[in-house]
Amino acid sequence: QVQLVESGGDWVQPGGSLRLSCVASGSIATIFATRWYRQALGKQRELVASITEGTNIFVKNSVKGRFTISARGNTWYLQMNNLEPEDTAVYYCNAWLETTAGGQSDYFGQGTQVTVSS
Repeated sequence: QVQLVESGGDWVQPGGSLRLSCVASGSIATIFATRWYRQALGKQRELVASITEGTNIFVKNSVKGRFTISARGNTWYLQMNNLEPEDTAVYYCNAWLETTAGGQSDYFGQGTQVTVSS
């Protein structure tokens, strides 16, 4: 069994910063990709940032220069600076990984709310 648990979501004023964390635990053999998605109210879930194969980094254009993804072992982070009201959403961490049983699959955390408002 695999679990992903996010933390760090909060309310913050525009221009503020937050750091989201995601810890993966369980029967994990290899993590191929770590990602952060977000879903704003009434909108589709969208990919914000990802690290694939340890070195290929993607960051959504609208958050480039403000958001940074990083990872260490089974923990990954999303540093969010200069937050804007448009960043308000539930943020989900995601991993594409292989379990010790040999299966590969995508796993999602439960989500953490980020609210940016004055």
